[in-house]
Amino acid sequence: MADSETRSSLQRVKKRFPGISFLVICLAFLSLLSLLSNVADARPARQHPNFVIIFTDDQGYQDVGIFGSPNIKTPNLDQMAKEGIRFTDFYAAQAVCSASRVALLTGCYPNRVGIRGALGPQSKIGINAEETTIAEVVKPQGYATAIYGKWHLGHLPEFLPTRHGFDEYFGLPYSNDMWPFHPTAGKRFPDLPLIENETIINPKITGKEQAQLTTWYTERAVSFINKNHDKPFFLYVPHSMPHVPLFVSDKFKGKSEQGLYGDVIMEIDWSVGQIRQALKENGIEENTLVIFTSDNGPWLSYGDHAGSALPLREGKGTAWDGGQREPCIMAWPGQIPADSVCHQMAMTIDILPTIAYLSGGKVPSDRIIDGKNIWPLMSGEQGAKSPHDVLYFYWGDHLNAVRSGKWKLHFPHPYRSLKNKPGSGGTPGPYIQ
Repeated sequence: MADSETRSSLQRVKKRFPGISFLVICLAFLSLLSLLSNVADARPARQHPNFVIIFTDDQGYQDVGIFGSPNIKTPNLDQMAKEGIRFTDFYAAQAVCSASRVALLTGCYPNRVGIRGALGPQSKIGINAEETTIAEVVKPQGYATAIYGKWHLGHLPEFLPTRHGFDEYFGLPYSNDMWPFHPTAGKRFPDLPLIENETIINPKITGKEQAQLTTWYTERAVSFINKNHDKPFFLYVPHSMPHVPLFVSDKFKGKSEQGLYGDVIMEIDWSVGQIRQALKENGIEENTLVIFTSDNGPWLSYGDHAGSALPLREGKGTAWDGGQREPCIMAWPGQIPADSVCHQMAMTIDILPTIAYLSGGKVPSDRIIDGKNIWPLMSGEQGAKSPHDVLYFYWGDHLNAVRSGKWKLHFPHPYRSLKNKPGSGGTPGPYIQ
């Protein structure tokens, strides 16, 4: 039907303007169709951009210079914000490790997909085989995929990243404090393994190895970029730090003048710089979206080994903004306006639908996906609003709060808060409920 209508239209134009060649008419129609297509679809012209997600662990809202840190210096993150967009009201989907991570990768609230807290070495569950991760969304589009860092969505073989769309995996299966040296619960944890793909390459890492994790993840990330610069890729770098116990390589030890926590953030900032430099050196920076954020707020009971969520209330493990509102920076030269700020609310569940939209991948249609495409916010579309009427804040299956627009409602619920002074030197202080 469409072909016959087009043919008929061309014939009418030819009769009206007999001096115009049929070829010229065809070219004019093709140009018009192309223009209409571009108007209807606001995607960037390049249909297969690269994606890099840098996801830190327990980093507070104020633990980035441009987010108001009075002491911690993060020149690479600050520069990334100047070249991209800073989200002031960006949330993790839950204020604890595993739940937050499954939400990021599936686009669903974590209780919808059955992971409601933090998994451990004794856990028999993990991410369900039926869930669709970001890696599985882009893989049919020809993307290379890799994760270097903390997985924390199940340590048994069927739950590992290589079973969920990732070509490569190197890192820890769960949090770095789940080992025999935990300051209050060491006896219940076995040795902490380091895994490559599906093989345990070190069954018992020590503090010496923990001090190299940020460097190792970064080196692997840079190598992956160098190796895959000529094809589309999705690179996920979920750092183990600054989750306690804090470790930093010798090249950053004592360099921040802000204690061990400051050194750790300094090394993470260096890592961001290394990854972005690799994109530049390979000539693919302008075809790569880089996203930086954290899984939840700071573990405040650890005092000088924790960050700051100021000016927000509380921290990790709570639905207050200090627990779930995170520093978030996105950069994509030529596509995201430089030095821009977004005050609209968004959440990690929005990353999967947005990447699907930008890559031409498919959002699963056989289930509910809670996230929304936030490209209009990211690209600075005039008048763009949050696609969410309401964001929901759960602890497990319990709805603790909701936010709509500028308003957030907390329902009566127990939550933890510091009892007196926080701990220090890697030992936590007491909480009260």
